[in-house]
Amino acid sequence: MARKTKKSGIGIHFFANPARFLRFAKKIFPWVTIIAVACIVAALVLGLAVVPPDYRQGDAYRIIFIHVPSSWMALMIYVIIALSSAAGFIWRHPLADLVAKSSAPIGACFTFISLVTGSLWGEPMWGTWWVWDARVTSMLVLFFLYLGYIALNSAYDDPTKGVRASAILALVGIVNIPIIKFSVDWWNTLHQPATISKLDPPSMDSSMIAPLLLMVVGFIAFYLVVLIIRLRSEIAARRIRNLRLAQVGNQGASG
Repeated sequence: MARKTKKSGIGIHFFANPARFLRFAKKIFPWVTIIAVACIVAALVLGLAVVPPDYRQGDAYRIIFIHVPSSWMALMIYVIIALSSAAGFIWRHPLADLVAKSSAPIGACFTFISLVTGSLWGEPMWGTWWVWDARVTSMLVLFFLYLGYIALNSAYDDPTKGVRASAILALVGIVNIPIIKFSVDWWNTLHQPATISKLDPPSMDSSMIAPLLLMVVGFIAFYLVVLIIRLRSEIAARRIRNLRLAQVGNQGASG
């Protein structure tokens, strides 16, 4: 019976204990750091110096190795924020709100990189830095959702109210994710269709897929590195805040 109970605890509640999470994070932190550096460097070398130019776009297409992975990360991290917010509401997971809070600035940075690199790529392809294209506009909405989440989370003196308000925004904003994903299919858009699809063969040469996927792996590992650093800081700040509240309560009781 004891073994079954222990096994069933591995899942969403496995890291409910912050101390357990910190021990796990300490073990994996060096490895994800190495993976992040190795994959990003390898992807940059392959993408910028090894793979051949595109037959239509020339060397201008090489920005794809930053633009596409950063766009995927922007979507993935927002989904993580929404799921973490839901976990905080449903299971009252003690780290779920911290995961969402810590992920938001990282996701906002990836979204900003996606918008900037898309603009740099769009200028030589479309002849303009910005168009109110369905995909581009919905990505801009995602960036504003990230900023709104960050602002709401820190807008209240009571952290609990900030967590609730920002979580509601994250859950409502999740409807924008499928809009971004399928915007090139639903509307007549300047943006090119999906580079890699589950149903269709890739729209790029096979030699270009390796650096693209390496960059994705590197960005995911980089996200984990920054997330662990931010979570450590947030857990320490929560402990300090709880300690201060306990001291104030003891002083009030003794007074």
